[in-house]
Amino acid sequence: MSHRAPHRRNLAAFALVAAGALGLAACATPTIASGDAAETPATQAVDWSTVEPASQITWWSNHPGASKAVEEELIARFEAEHPEISVNLVTAGASYDEVAQRFQAASQTAELPDLVIASDVWWFRYHLNDQILALDDVFEHLEAGTDDFVSAFYGDYEYDGQHWAAPYARSTPLFYYNKDLWAAAGLPDRGPETWDELQEWSTALAAQVPADSRPFGLETGPSWAAWWFENMIWGAGGQYSDEWTTTLDTPEAVAGGQFLHDLFHGDAAYATVSESATADFAAGVVAATIGSTGSLKGILDAASFEVGTAFLPDGPDGGGVPTGGTGLAIPSSRTPEQQLAAAIFLQFLTDTEQTAYFSQNTGYMPVRTSAVESPEMRAVYEATPQFRTAVDQLGAKARSQDWIRVFVPGADQVLTEGIEQIVLRGQDPATAWRSIAPKIETAYRENVEPYL
Repeated sequence: MSHRAPHRRNLAAFALVAAGALGLAACATPTIASGDAAETPATQAVDWSTVEPASQITWWSNHPGASKAVEEELIARFEAEHPEISVNLVTAGASYDEVAQRFQAASQTAELPDLVIASDVWWFRYHLNDQILALDDVFEHLEAGTDDFVSAFYGDYEYDGQHWAAPYARSTPLFYYNKDLWAAAGLPDRGPETWDELQEWSTALAAQVPADSRPFGLETGPSWAAWWFENMIWGAGGQYSDEWTTTLDTPEAVAGGQFLHDLFHGDAAYATVSESATADFAAGVVAATIGSTGSLKGILDAASFEVGTAFLPDGPDGGGVPTGGTGLAIPSSRTPEQQLAAAIFLQFLTDTEQTAYFSQNTGYMPVRTSAVESPEMRAVYEATPQFRTAVDQLGAKARSQDWIRVFVPGADQVLTEGIEQIVLRGQDPATAWRSIAPKIETAYRENVEPYL
C-alpha cells in the first residue's frame, strides 16, 4: 500500500460513549492487519452501471443517541421508496467501540454487514486494514450530491484523495446548564464564556446543588474523555500531538492537565465525577455538564427544568471544539451487488429529508447544508433554540482533532488512562503524561508508520 500523511483539514473528530479505563496492554482494540489480510485490495474498479443491487442488506449500528426507533423509521421509509431492497438492522454493540470489536472479529468471515458504523477513532484503521470501500465512484454513479454534505463532516473521512465513509450521526460537545439553578444563583442566562468565568460562578452554584455534589459534572471513559478534554488542552495552548509527534511533554500540555487536575482536586475544585453526567444533570444533581449534541433530545425529555446550551468555554489560549459522532462505511469485501444496495441505502439515510428527521429526533447535527437551513430545521430551531447551538458552534469554534487520537489504534484508550490518572487518582499531570506517551509512540511505530 502507498499512503501519504493526511492533511490537518481532514482530521476533525467524532465520538461519544464511555467505558472503564484501559491501558494499551489491557485493550482489546484491533491493530493494523498483517499478512494476507493486509494484502486484500480495498477497492477494485467496478462499472456500477452494470451492477444489479442486492435485494437484502444488513446494517450494523449501536443506535447513537438512543436512536433505534428512529433508525427503524428510516428503514421503513426507505423500503417504501425502494421495495426491491430490504434492510436488516442489527444491534452490533452498545457503543462505537463494541461495534468495532465485532466488525474486526468478523473481518475474515461471512458474517460481515453491508453497512457499518465507523466512528472517529475507528474509520482510519478500517481503511489501513483495507476493510472499507472508497465511496467516491459509487456515489458519483448514484449522483449522491456529495457537494451538499457539510464540508467539514464529509472531509473528515478523506484520505489519499478519496472518502472512506459518509457522515451520519455527527456532533460536537456542548455545555449544558440548568437555567433554574443559574437563576437561583443570580447568574446571567448564558453559558460561561471562559473557564475562569465558570470558576468565578462556581461558589454561587455550589449552594444550589446537593451538599454531597458539586456544580459541574463530568464523566470519563474511552471514546469520551479524550474528546471533551481536547477543548481544555487546546485552551492551555497544548495538544496531544503535532501531526504524528506526541507532544504531551510540552509545558502547554502539562498546563492543560493541571487545569483538569484543579477542576477536581484542591480547595477551589468545583467538578465531580459522574457515572452518567447527563443523567446527573437531568436529575439536578449537578448544575452543568459537557454532553454530546446527540444527547440533547434525551436531556430535554428527561429534565424537569429549562435546559440551557452554550459553546464550550475558552481557556487562556482560546480553545475550540472537536467535531464528533460517527459516519457509515461499506465493507470492501462485500460483493458489488451488496455494496451498491448499501450505497443506495446510505444515500437515502443522508439525504436532506432524512438527516433533518434524524436531527430533530436525536440532537445530532444535519449532515447536509440543504438540511441545516431547511424549513423543517428552522421550525425546530424556532421551537427549541437549543438545537441551534451546535450548528453555530460548529461554524465559530470547530477545530480538527489531534492526529494521534483519531489515527493511532488504541491511542484514545491510552489518553483516557492518563486523563483518569489525573481525575480519579489526583496524579501529577506531567507524571501521568509520561506514563502514557511511550505506549502511544509504540502503537504508532507498530501499527501506523509501516503502512504510511
